[in-house]
Amino acid sequence: MGLLERLRKEWFILGIVLVIAVARLEPAVGVKGGPLKPEITITYIAVSAIFFNSGLSLKTEELTSALMHVKLHLFVQIFTLVFFPTAIWLFLQLLSITPINEWLLKGLQTVGCMPPPVSSAVILTKAVGGNEAAAIFNSAFGSFLVSNALFIATALIVLFLGSSSSVPFTSIFSQLFMTVVVPLIIGQIVRRYIKDWLERKKPPFGAISSCVLLMIIYTTFCDTFANPNIDLDKFSLIIIVFIIFSVQMSFMFLTFLFSTRNNSSFTPADTVAIIFCSTHKSLTLGIPMLKIVFAGYEHLSLISVPLLIYHPAQILLGSLLVPTIKSWMVSRQK
Repeated sequence: MGLLERLRKEWFILGIVLVIAVARLEPAVGVKGGPLKPEITITYIAVSAIFFNSGLSLKTEELTSALMHVKLHLFVQIFTLVFFPTAIWLFLQLLSITPINEWLLKGLQTVGCMPPPVSSAVILTKAVGGNEAAAIFNSAFGSFLVSNALFIATALIVLFLGSSSSVPFTSIFSQLFMTVVVPLIIGQIVRRYIKDWLERKKPPFGAISSCVLLMIIYTTFCDTFANPNIDLDKFSLIIIVFIIFSVQMSFMFLTFLFSTRNNSSFTPADTVAIIFCSTHKSLTLGIPMLKIVFAGYEHLSLISVPLLIYHPAQILLGSLLVPTIKSWMVSRQK
């Protein structure tokens, strides 16, 4: 395989490295309020584009069948909102006796309480060729039905950390309705009228989603690199980064084991959706939620650091594992 062909095949991985490097050099460009206005271009336009693209590319019957895959959805939601935060809490009981910054540990607990994301799990599932319809449904179930998801997440934070507040369900519900459900429905409607053209031309839906994901990665790393990290010692930060990657790898492996058991009845494509949807956490919902729950806290920025690390880490790690997971899925399907 020639160099150019190799570069063309691995363009997405190279793109990840490039956007991270650019974000590191000049994070001010992609932070909230910066020239790119990610609070609009990413939060609304990019997420809407992802779900419009998914609605346009998905066959309606596939999405309809995904709605009935109750066992898969229960697995994802129980793992995300029950097993995940409980396991983190038990783990942090051991870490509490270490010199790691206590506010970073509290932030790590809030990560475990967060609902699933609205975009990254869908894009990575699509990149692998997994059950995209199931991933979309779980994004909708975990985020569009945000009044329930955030109520549970807030209750978990109160339970584990002893904080209390209220969550603006109406505004968040409205935002997600406009950026997730509406674009998906519009995409499905448009598909009905241009279905023959789509089948004939076969637009590069995967490449389009990958380009949008690069935008999300860039602005996410801009926010991460621009974070002041007040009173944050390097030892604690390095340990937290290591813990986050270890937790993600461990939980991805656990979901893989659980979903590939002989009596699980999940297909390889289902397993792909489960791996990504069960282990990913929402930054879009998480940061506003932390600002509400911990309003007035002097260490709010430190509490936010683990989530700011977790989000780009889940995208980066997931993206790097795409070829491996795809090879496994293809071999199992054969």
